[in-house]
Amino acid sequence: MSSALRVKGTVLPSGERRELYVEAGRITYEPIAGAELVAEGWIVAGLVDAHCHVGLDQHGAVSDEESERQALADRDAGTLLIRDAGSAADTRWIDARDDLPRIIRAGRHLARPRRYIRNYGHEIEPDQLPAYVAQEAKRGDGWVKLVGDWIDRDTGDLAPCWPLDALRAGIDTAHARGARVTAHCFGEESLPDLFEAGIDCIEHGTGLTPHLIEQMVSQGIALVPTVRQLENFPEYAAAGEARFPAYAARMRELFDRRHETLRAAHEAGVAIYAGTDAGGVLPHGLIAEEVQMLADLGMTTAEALGAASWRARAWLGRPGGNLEEGDPADFVVYDANPLDDLAVLAHPRRVVLRGIVTG
Repeated sequence: MSSALRVKGTVLPSGERRELYVEAGRITYEPIAGAELVAEGWIVAGLVDAHCHVGLDQHGAVSDEESERQALADRDAGTLLIRDAGSAADTRWIDARDDLPRIIRAGRHLARPRRYIRNYGHEIEPDQLPAYVAQEAKRGDGWVKLVGDWIDRDTGDLAPCWPLDALRAGIDTAHARGARVTAHCFGEESLPDLFEAGIDCIEHGTGLTPHLIEQMVSQGIALVPTVRQLENFPEYAAAGEARFPAYAARMRELFDRRHETLRAAHEAGVAIYAGTDAGGVLPHGLIAEEVQMLADLGMTTAEALGAASWRARAWLGRPGGNLEEGDPADFVVYDANPLDDLAVLAHPRRVVLRGIVTG
């Protein structure tokens, strides 16, 4: 009997009704005699979480066993490709597991001393940034993660972490090594220098202004807003209220205008991708909720789903977004059309990863 698989259904985003076959971990549309029918429905390239921290929790690096549980939770939710936007743990061993999502790593966060979450990043001074960027570019898979802003205890508010000359040197170093750079940014003040230095992507982006949004569009800078994570801003404000009232007020202001800010970025044409920010304070497996929240900002269902599937794969330079002949067999099958109702994404019918039915 053939070990090949067969799936019948509508392939998104093309909308074509097809019979898809899987053999040796690859997709083919050439019929294979004896292939086992494993699912029927709507077929979508494996979902992408473009901001997810496998190997990390709110205290820092976690065990391999916990990393495995995190990766499985994402996989079972349909996330088969993760851009791990900073982790203190070495998760390279996951690459040898056929049953766990593919991971694109950004190495470890690069932060200033006492200017980020304890045990998360390398805490360094500006003159050390190029050397550490080179190190993390080598450790990662084509991305480096900077902490662009964080609370400054001297000013009591969000403030940029890096001077422009350090950012230029660091980002140039990454680009010379074929890596792209992204940065955590809550406020506005860090963004002009990051844009001037040639940053490739911004995480969160709640401090964006109309002028900065125009810059993002003209420079082709992507945005991963982590919309679900932004719901925690009031909690962060409350935690800092006693010692840092200015910071607390700033976080509440950013929270109050978050939807307006992100909607303006989308309407202006900023390329936006889905990321849950799981692995810090949030659990894994939230990609369906994040896609719905992108749609709530004004994206069409096709735009929102594409931001977590075919568009995200193209942006990350990974094949398979359109499920073409010869593509890796990483896809999810749903009982109904998610373009009609994104709530369908919370209930995958079948998950196929590296040509293996995992769920």
